[in-house]
Amino acid sequence: MSNKLLITKKLRGDDGYRVFSVRIRSEILDKINDLSDDTGRTRNELIAMLLEFALANSEVVGEK
Repeated sequence: MSNKLLITKKLRGDDGYRVFSVRIRSEILDKINDLSDDTGRTRNELIAMLLEFALANSEVVGEK
């Protein structure tokens, strides 16, 4: 099993996403822009994919 998010080249179609604003560091934006250039996907698509992956692979630890 890989801990990497595999991103395919962009396919056409409705994305179904909602719009919201988020602040991120410049270095992260640069990496997302590079990934966008490499895959042909928009930053929005990639951010959604990265968030979905992070949520699916996150675990809350410690006492509640």
